[in-house]
Amino acid sequence: MNETSYVIGVDYGTDSVRSVLVDTANGKEISSSVFFYPRWKKGMYCNPTQNQFRQHPLDYIEGLEHTIKECIVKAGGSNIASAIKGITIDTTGSTPIAVDKTGTPLSLTKEFEENPNAMFVLWKDHTAVKEANEINEHATKFPTNYLSYVGGIYSSEWFWSKLLHILRVDKVVRKNTVSWVEQCDWIPFLLCGETDVNNLKRSRCAAGHKALWAEEFGGLPPEEFFTKLDPLLKGYREVAFKETYTSDIPAGKLSAEWANKLGLSTDVVIGVGAFDAHMGAVGGQIEPYYLSKVMGTSTCDILVAPNKDMKNKLVGGICGQVNGSVIPGMAGLEAGQSAFGDVYAWFKNLISWPLNNLLNNSLIIDETTANALREEVEGKIISTLSKQAEALTDDDYAELAVDWLNGRRTPNANQELKGAITGLGLGTDAPRVFRALAEATCFGAKSIVETFKEQHVPVKGIIGIGGVAKKSPYIMQMMADILEMPIRIHRFEHTCALGAAMFAAVVAGIYPNVEAAMKAMGTGFEKEYLPNLKKRKMYRHHYLQYQTLGRHIEKYNKKEANPYLS
Repeated sequence: MNETSYVIGVDYGTDSVRSVLVDTANGKEISSSVFFYPRWKKGMYCNPTQNQFRQHPLDYIEGLEHTIKECIVKAGGSNIASAIKGITIDTTGSTPIAVDKTGTPLSLTKEFEENPNAMFVLWKDHTAVKEANEINEHATKFPTNYLSYVGGIYSSEWFWSKLLHILRVDKVVRKNTVSWVEQCDWIPFLLCGETDVNNLKRSRCAAGHKALWAEEFGGLPPEEFFTKLDPLLKGYREVAFKETYTSDIPAGKLSAEWANKLGLSTDVVIGVGAFDAHMGAVGGQIEPYYLSKVMGTSTCDILVAPNKDMKNKLVGGICGQVNGSVIPGMAGLEAGQSAFGDVYAWFKNLISWPLNNLLNNSLIIDETTANALREEVEGKIISTLSKQAEALTDDDYAELAVDWLNGRRTPNANQELKGAITGLGLGTDAPRVFRALAEATCFGAKSIVETFKEQHVPVKGIIGIGGVAKKSPYIMQMMADILEMPIRIHRFEHTCALGAAMFAAVVAGIYPNVEAAMKAMGTGFEKEYLPNLKKRKMYRHHYLQYQTLGRHIEKYNKKEANPYLS
């Protein structure tokens, strides 16, 4: 490399999008910018009581333009812009949307601009539980098990269950829908200025993990699989996933329209997108048989293994194993927890009820002071709870929790399950409940590791990425103790964006493959948590209790277990 060149990794999260401008020579962050989705922040198009979580594409478009332009300005403007060679994006998933024949999301048209069913159905949307159950039952009727490469169970968080749900509940959207596309596929399509949905390059990562595409089956299940499930699905197979692409493949080049908006050249190469955790694993310098845990609102756990090791081996209960979904040429295995940081956020919101509902009505302080006080207290809740929970003695440990507040992702996806807290007494206080919740999320992590190990896939260690990994020593140490293995925390703050940048460097021709990009652009690890083996006996006992409570919840979860529910 004789001249300095830069790439941009764009990471679409649940609450915001972040772009990072990176030096391809060494992975150094030159600048970054974050944009919080304004409509999402207001709670628009969402109904948490119905598990409905939708996002408007304008949030994504505005964030894309804002963050890339701000990165360039922060880095030095036009001098830097001329040296930017590639852009690759990652997103949450499965987060699909209905589009017309031009690939335009219906919510970007006048008729559907306020219709939640025409918007991106966020990964955490569980309105399609019924449809997922139908898919699981339907799959048993075929001699070929089309769910075998997605862990044996289809989830309401995934592509086909969400598509079928929207087709059923909204006839007008159904009438105008030509295809459905994942967010990670649509953003590159947008940047390239494409106007024919048939030209959209589908991500191998998204198709394999969430949409039943499998190399071993020659692609998607046959048309009969979908039409016998519901005739409403007729034809959707034909406009989806004829081919899939790994993220070392270019999606195209930056269109003139977007080049003009961003102040970049039309020579900038746009890479095929993928899901955030999969690119985060690359940014976090994943190695075979090390479990990369992207820990944010939920967790997405990624493990890679040589294809030869996985020949004729299928891991049940996970979120899929797909050749090339992480590193081209290797098997990518995905698992995860439906709620992780969301568990702590839920508890924080629960105990903040007086702040949010009573403070502004105070007769003692004015509104400005009330708002400032609320912000100050809320900013200290989790850190203070962590300190006080850590100070509790191990012999004072009655409370036990199960972490399924947003259902269970792995093992064996079931979004109908609920969380629980037991062992409460008059001596139970907020730090004790927080400790139980933290322990439950770590037990959820242990159940994933055990799922792999029980099926002869070794887990040599943990690579921690994401906000919780970097900001919560209390939870990371507890997790190391419970897993009884070390956890390395990656140094780079925005690891998913760095992984996207590494792929951008590959599609731009700067590196021959992603392994070479990882080696050159990887920034290493900043900390390692080692397990405290003195706590091994205690946590093993608590884990057995966690499993017992979980089985009890699962057994009585179904409505027919309650005679008062019809």
